[in-house]
Amino acid sequence: MLKNINQALLPELLKKNFGQEIFENVEKNQHVSVKGFAGSVPSILVAELFLTQRKDVLFIIDDKESAHYITSELEEMIGEENVLYFPETHLEPYQIEKTQNANIVLRTEVLNRLNFDKKAKIIVATASSLSEKVLKKEDFKAISHTIKVGDQLDFDFTEELLNQFNFNFTDFVSEPGDFSVRGGIVDVFSYAYEKPFRITFFGNEVENIKEFDIETQLSTGKVNEFELVSNMNFAVSGSKVSLLDLLPKDSFIVTKNAYLTLKKLKDFYEKAEQKFETLSKEIKHQKPEILFVSDEIFLEDFQKFKTIDFTSQSLQLYDSTILQLNQTSQPSFHKNFELLAEDLKEKKAEGYETWISFSSEKQKERLEEIFASFQQEEENQKLYNVFKSELHEGFVDSQLKISVYTDHQIFDRYQRYKAKNSFAKSEQLTLKDLMSLKVGDYITHIDHGIGKFMGLVKVTNDGKTQECFKLTYKNNDLLYVSIHSLHKISKYNGPDGREIVLNKLGSPSWKSLKQKTKAKVKQIAFDLIKLYAQRKTAKGFSFSPDSYLQTELEASFIYEDTPDQEKATTDVKRDMENDGVMDRLICGDVGFGKTEVAIRAAFKAATDGKQVAILVPTTILAFQHYRSFKERLKEFPVNISYLNRFRSTKQKNETKEGLKNGKIDIVIGTHQLVGKDIEFKDLGLLIIDEEHKFGVNVKDKLKTLKANIDTLTLTATPIPRTLQFSLMAARDLSVIKTPPPNRQPVDTQIIGFNEEILRDAISYEIQRDGQVYFINNRIENLKDIAGLIQRLVPDARVITGHGQMEGKELEARILDFMEGKYDVLVSTTIVESGVDVPNANTIFINDAQKFGMADLHQMRGRVGRSNRKAFCYLITPPFDMMTSDARKRLEAIEQFSDLGSGFQIAMKDLEIRGAGDLLGAEQSGFINEMGFETYQKLMQEALEELQNEDDFQDLFENEDDRKKLFKSTKEVNIDTDFELMLPDFYVNSIEERLSLYQKLAEIQSKDELQKFENELIDRFGNLPKEAINLLKSVELKWLASEIGFDRIVMKNGIFLGYFPDNPQDKFYQSEKFRNIIAYLSQNPREAQLKEKSGKEGNQLMMRKDAVKNVDEVNVLLNNILG
Repeated sequence: MLKNINQALLPELLKKNFGQEIFENVEKNQHVSVKGFAGSVPSILVAELFLTQRKDVLFIIDDKESAHYITSELEEMIGEENVLYFPETHLEPYQIEKTQNANIVLRTEVLNRLNFDKKAKIIVATASSLSEKVLKKEDFKAISHTIKVGDQLDFDFTEELLNQFNFNFTDFVSEPGDFSVRGGIVDVFSYAYEKPFRITFFGNEVENIKEFDIETQLSTGKVNEFELVSNMNFAVSGSKVSLLDLLPKDSFIVTKNAYLTLKKLKDFYEKAEQKFETLSKEIKHQKPEILFVSDEIFLEDFQKFKTIDFTSQSLQLYDSTILQLNQTSQPSFHKNFELLAEDLKEKKAEGYETWISFSSEKQKERLEEIFASFQQEEENQKLYNVFKSELHEGFVDSQLKISVYTDHQIFDRYQRYKAKNSFAKSEQLTLKDLMSLKVGDYITHIDHGIGKFMGLVKVTNDGKTQECFKLTYKNNDLLYVSIHSLHKISKYNGPDGREIVLNKLGSPSWKSLKQKTKAKVKQIAFDLIKLYAQRKTAKGFSFSPDSYLQTELEASFIYEDTPDQEKATTDVKRDMENDGVMDRLICGDVGFGKTEVAIRAAFKAATDGKQVAILVPTTILAFQHYRSFKERLKEFPVNISYLNRFRSTKQKNETKEGLKNGKIDIVIGTHQLVGKDIEFKDLGLLIIDEEHKFGVNVKDKLKTLKANIDTLTLTATPIPRTLQFSLMAARDLSVIKTPPPNRQPVDTQIIGFNEEILRDAISYEIQRDGQVYFINNRIENLKDIAGLIQRLVPDARVITGHGQMEGKELEARILDFMEGKYDVLVSTTIVESGVDVPNANTIFINDAQKFGMADLHQMRGRVGRSNRKAFCYLITPPFDMMTSDARKRLEAIEQFSDLGSGFQIAMKDLEIRGAGDLLGAEQSGFINEMGFETYQKLMQEALEELQNEDDFQDLFENEDDRKKLFKSTKEVNIDTDFELMLPDFYVNSIEERLSLYQKLAEIQSKDELQKFENELIDRFGNLPKEAINLLKSVELKWLASEIGFDRIVMKNGIFLGYFPDNPQDKFYQSEKFRNIIAYLSQNPREAQLKEKSGKEGNQLMMRKDAVKNVDEVNVLLNNILG
């Protein structure tokens, strides 16, 4: 195992007296400035200073990015609890827009710790965060209140306190300043912590306090006390002071380039003064000297402390001394590992001790494998020591003869820092929310057809209360559905804008529709499954295991692999290595690293001497993929070429020739690749990007190509059809849904056409050296819009582009934009297909209501590809002028601002478009008539029935493959007069009850049920008996279906289990049935078999008397199953 930096490198350095002279000088002099340092040395020294002196350290860094890196480094060296990050709240002085909650919380946390916590800590701050003044200690105490376990707190007092502190009352706490009350539980999100707290009262005493997670609402850990702090930005009274005033007198201040910090403070203050002059005089704004810290004041405070300044240009301060270190940066080897090995040997010979930092065990193994491939084992072991850390830069210290290298510099990878913002509210609307019911929604009941959901109602039956779903049908007929039959209802998602006709209860039309649909589905499913089974048995080429070149390629990926990405890579490689034909669909959001998976697969095929064809939908995308493949594979022996309409005939012919004689390993092209005139010498892998953009005839040509060639399909928005087949296991699916670390969600807003917003957004983007897309889907007025932008922002360099331009011209323009020669690109949707400009971080989409959801999502994915905040503005006419379809789409896209939402968006789109071509055109009629989910249920039923037919049995070689397609438990109906529900006093919000019932209906296993129970206890307190019975009844359903009951009745303390009513049923010949009879004849006391005669003949059932609660029946059934 790799040891962490605080166990490996730090103790070593302390032993060697690393930084000794600096610390000695600080004792003697007030100010020390250090020159000749390298890499991450300042962070290491700050950690040592903290560990040896145990006093507060304020570490000031001149830019935000380094501050984040340094925060992660320090957290590793001295523990997260000892490091605080102090961010700024405003980017500009007097900026009116709302500040980020996360930053207020982090700032409050720092003040809270300075005021109430005597333990030493390190505070990392940037120049811009110090320019804002903070509350004085007394004023801060006025807005905070300590709550600890064992306190006597009057319940009403708590609410008063929260109101006085401006906290707002919500159902569920999700952001700072929220609180909620349920029974004896108060949840509250104080501004001084990154997580909210759950306080449990016993009478008027605080019984316990736990932290909890916003997304799951489940508690995570206990604490003894916390500070309830309100939003300090609203605190009116009191004068503000500089942060330095709050530091204990004996603190150290460490800076990196103090002169830059001063310059930034000065600039910010001057800007504030100018801005103050321009503010409207009607509102009384506070003067800059009240709100901000000027450089003079800062310098004055700064000199009161002992300081260490790492810099090349030191401040001229009184009582200061300058130290010169002898350090150099880590040499760069440009991934030349022989060079690295040489260097390590030389260093060793000169008596250096070398340490290499790895971010993970995997990286260490990669380096070892690469070394092993070109030299003898025993040599490397002694060359370097290893440890695990996120050090940002290595260094060489020639005085102490120590060198520290980092793996990401050796492999040339980009290192991401972990941003301190753990609680940014997860705005992910999940599929669950899309499928969840609201009053007034249309639903489909599998036995009765389409009705309308009218809410939850209580029904009293013989003095026992139960909760039911109330549905209305045609002619206002009512149907009450008990919460046990929830599996029969689903939300109706038909196409929008169609008048929805309610079914009439008891009319045969719904039944016949069901039968027709089923017959068709069976046919289609059968063909599909046959196709799938054939593919499974077809023999393809099996590639050889990874070579060391492959290892090297994967190690040099500049980002870290996300877990999903690693899994996708291993899946693809496994499929390639076994002898079946691969047909895998990789679904991943725009920019989640699908291309990287493709590059790895392509490279694997090429090293095995096979050719790879990569098919892309547009010319520009072909060029771009060519660029990124070329870039990633430039150090490796592969030939790459591309075909699109921008290549001259001569170039095209050369490429075709190369493919024919095998000179070219990887070719990237548009649909020309599947043309008749193209021959491959030995094609081994086909990669299709954005499959949904191709026309039908290209897809058909692909089918013939695919028959025995490994195929990998990449897509960001799975088109419903592909989505469903993969869900039905007709092809293998890998979903990459975790964004690369540190990608931020794109800030999405729907706006009208507003010149002021346009001007502000564009100039803001240009100010931070970014670029802007403006998408306008009509060619006629592109020029006018470009002119308008030019007029609004005179210093912007604007360029237009559209698909009807001369090919060369368009490519030239887009390339210029990619290289940053222009600031604004006004174009038709040509950008959506893959133009990748990491520097473009704002996109405007004009007439957004005219685009489909998938397109909008793809276009938005073009921005926010670096670690900067990105913006997307959807320009639309007022809502009442659009179709409701368009409005739904836009609202969905605005809500799903988070990354990873492509998959959900596809689901939502699937719902909106009415999943028409799910299984071919004729099916769409059926889907529209019964709603998508019900259709899926029917599909499931059809498959169940198919599975028993004879010609179906032979399709699968083994049972497992067959099992994959079927969900085998059948749902059993329960009719009972026990009170099974979540009572009002327990869960009082109706929406929440509804969603809990739905969640319960989907639970499939005992573990999940246990987890559900724990969640309830955690969030709402101990379970009342109705709730206990409700949970037990879920278990009863499973047991009943396992035994073979068709339905169950439990009334007046009598339990009846009905067996299938067809005497010819396979069940009666089964081993199971024999066991039941045997058990009951041995234990006649527990239950009896009875026969009930009816019109259709006799029905067999099992009866048990004197049942007091659900659990008794569960025990009996468990015994029978043995």
